[in-house]
Amino acid sequence: MTVVIFVAVALAVLGLLVLVHRWLWIRLVRDTTRPGGAWRRAGTVLAFALPALSVAALTAGRAGAPFWLQRGVSWPGFMWLAVLLYLTLAMLVAEPARALLLRSSRPEPPKPAQAAALAGPGSAAPAVPAGAGLGAAAPAVPAGAEGAPAASRGAAPGPAPQSPAGLGSAAPAVPAGAEGVPTAIRGAAPGPAPQSPAGLGNAAPALPAGAGSGGAASAVSAGLGARSDAVAGAGAEPQVREGAGRGTAPQAPTDTPGVGHAEAGEPAQRGTDGMSRRRFVARVVGGAAAAAAVGTVGYGTYGVMRGPRVKRVTVPLAKLPRAAHGFRIAVVSDVHLGPILGRAHTARIVDTVNRTQPDLIAIVGDLVDGNVHDLGRAAEPLRGLRARHGSYFVTGNHEYFSGAQQWIDHVRELGLTPLENARRPLPLFDLAGVNDVQGESEGHGPDFEAALGDRDRSRAAVLLAHQPIVIHDAVRHGVDLQLSGHTHGGQLWPGNYLAELANPTVAGLERYGDTQLYVSRGAGAWGPPVRVGAPSDITVVELASYQA
Repeated sequence: MTVVIFVAVALAVLGLLVLVHRWLWIRLVRDTTRPGGAWRRAGTVLAFALPALSVAALTAGRAGAPFWLQRGVSWPGFMWLAVLLYLTLAMLVAEPARALLLRSSRPEPPKPAQAAALAGPGSAAPAVPAGAGLGAAAPAVPAGAEGAPAASRGAAPGPAPQSPAGLGSAAPAVPAGAEGVPTAIRGAAPGPAPQSPAGLGNAAPALPAGAGSGGAASAVSAGLGARSDAVAGAGAEPQVREGAGRGTAPQAPTDTPGVGHAEAGEPAQRGTDGMSRRRFVARVVGGAAAAAAVGTVGYGTYGVMRGPRVKRVTVPLAKLPRAAHGFRIAVVSDVHLGPILGRAHTARIVDTVNRTQPDLIAIVGDLVDGNVHDLGRAAEPLRGLRARHGSYFVTGNHEYFSGAQQWIDHVRELGLTPLENARRPLPLFDLAGVNDVQGESEGHGPDFEAALGDRDRSRAAVLLAHQPIVIHDAVRHGVDLQLSGHTHGGQLWPGNYLAELANPTVAGLERYGDTQLYVSRGAGAWGPPVRVGAPSDITVVELASYQA
């Protein structure tokens, strides 16, 4: 049953990621680039490559891939996961702004009075069927048809009707006797030719002889299917294809200058540079969201790579003797040495810890993400840790993913003292440590009886345990202070809200009965070397005695 639930959750997460990537591709690639262009192709390739690298980064280590390959896929794969999180959040926030900008950029349709003003004195605008677009062809009326206008059946010779005032182009020349062409056009006496719509400074195309019935006959349709707001920007009228079939209106070519290509459903509005307003808005909104996401991830990466900052906390303990007042414990958790964070990161941590001059150093789990063969050199600077009462180590869940026993043996070689469900009596209090709960899968889980069962409860006890969830066991065994990590403080906002669901305390100091729990945000980062809203830290816990 557990396996079925795990598979169902994995498939649900995978499906969600697919939908998110497709949505981001639509908003950031399809809506912002021209079809068939180099940017469109590059964006599409990245939409497939980056998720694949992320999956490789998550699985390469556990699959036993060579360490060089792990390093090769980890940086781009994990960084994309961080960018994906904040890019998705930024685009969700930007969606209302995008809709508002598109709505405000739609031009209002001309009012009837404005349309009538386009016609010249004494001229009547041609009747256009209701719902016909600007590119619709005017109806052709056969000669002598009943009910046809008089001008169509046999108008006396005279000046030809003029098109709207101010239009300076000639109407299409139509051969006399063409089938389906109104009589007024076939038999009209020579005179000034009808004028084309305003602003089209070139002559309209000549219709071939024998153009089919229903072809475009009126100068009003000189737009030739072009969008209304693109006509004024067009430099020349499009040419009608030869051999146009019956009932077909002339179409504007797709390469009309100043018009450009349009996606299906794209609004007609276009700027003078040929970019649709929809595409312009998509680029502005998408660019702003991408800049916000990359900036956030960049700053979070800088925070991790520069090394953790020192945080100081004072914790009073009722059983602590006066002589132990001011005892300093440097708490280091979640270093996560691996394909990204290596030897240089360890050296920064060691230098920072030693500058605090602690009395005791406690490394509370998740030191590594890998085996000793690959990461032994990265852990080597731990030899330089200095504290009057020594350095101690307990396992975290990630040690069991990598082989806990090999690391227990190795840290002992580096000068640290592993506490495997064990207690070390110090002159002023007891220090105990338990294995991580992940060790239960190997039969080496936490054993509080072994670590605390036979101790003198009149002495203060400090417990090292990787995960905060064991606090209730600590309370039952009379622990005064538990030091933990594991949560990373959420690491990437809003991950702290998810961490709160799984942990009693995400970061900081809290009290549970007579036991206090302190949770460090950690000195490194798992996965993406990024922290947002949860800066890394090394905490110096200073113990205080009520008797002081």
